[in-house]
Amino acid sequence: MPVPETIAQPGSGVETDTGPGRPQAATEVLRPHAEHAFADELAALAAADDRPRPARWRLSPWAVATYLLGGTLPDGTVITPKYVGPRRIVEVAVTTLATDRALLLLGVPGTAKTWVSEHLAAAVSGDSTLLVQGTAGTPEEAVRYGWNYARLLAHGPSRDALVPSPVMRAMSQGLTARVEELTRIPADVQDTLITILSEKTLPVPELGQEVQAVPGFNLIATANDRDRGVNELSSALRRRFNTVVLPLPASPEAEVDIVTRRVEQLGRSLELPAVPDGADEIRRVVTVFRELRDGVTTDGRTRVKSPSGTLSTAEAISVVTGGLALAAHFGDGVLRPGDIAAGILGAVVRDPAADRVVWQEYLETVVRERDGWKDFYRACREVSA
Repeated sequence: MPVPETIAQPGSGVETDTGPGRPQAATEVLRPHAEHAFADELAALAAADDRPRPARWRLSPWAVATYLLGGTLPDGTVITPKYVGPRRIVEVAVTTLATDRALLLLGVPGTAKTWVSEHLAAAVSGDSTLLVQGTAGTPEEAVRYGWNYARLLAHGPSRDALVPSPVMRAMSQGLTARVEELTRIPADVQDTLITILSEKTLPVPELGQEVQAVPGFNLIATANDRDRGVNELSSALRRRFNTVVLPLPASPEAEVDIVTRRVEQLGRSLELPAVPDGADEIRRVVTVFRELRDGVTTDGRTRVKSPSGTLSTAEAISVVTGGLALAAHFGDGVLRPGDIAAGILGAVVRDPAADRVVWQEYLETVVRERDGWKDFYRACREVSA
């Protein structure tokens, strides 16, 4: 299967071919693609997988679900969980990709939509890089195709002058394409997907030709349900997707587990202190975020106001990672309340007027009275002053 070329500069950490028999030494990149970061797990799953596989899938649906949810193979290989959540959600998502229906992952910010999308593509196709990033300025060419204007002017319209989009490449190679933040894309550009998803065809009228999808092609899109109304999907386009809603973690324990796992992964790449040294502070961050998000304390006794931000699990991961960096570079390497206080303040107070009132009230009515939280209260008061 063709792999996208990577151009490396000296010291970039990417292996390049510097001539016959002279490969440049490779080191780890900062953020490898899922199919590279978990290549050993994918290979172990492929070797142990004797179940039927859809056309051009690297793994069976069962193995794809195992890759995302984790498990232990018969040979003892441990597959780490990539997604912590209801198993049925992953099973429905994988089954959707095994049909001719596209998959839409919907949820509030920070519910791992992009993360799940990447790992699904890596497990199914072995390539998670066929990506269209949705923005307000995403052009139609990003979804369909563009042109090499030098060749176009020199020789006129031809297949050599055509620049395929990631979606066109996925169609012609039977791979999985990804569209991030679909609802941020202008409505007229969104609707270019209708023919692709319904007819599995991409017309190229300039050449009087078309590109027809081969077996194995499918598409995963993500959308933030708080963006509803920005560029809401047309009913015609929405019908082409099977929508799977990714929820926020159901329990504090599940959210602590997610934050701990992701911070450990990030910490290894950044050479930060081990997460166990900060387990208490991770639980504290998760507790604060959940209470402010839910509008009530964990014990259900006190109602609190919610700030304007989402306070997602992804933001909790960012706060803890930033705190670990502070502890490593300006402390003793142990995560303490003073290391996370500023990060929490930045996550909570997005609206300087309204959110600051919400935060101060939460500090005085909840944090100040909670046993064992005096040091955290003092740290937050210092950065909030």
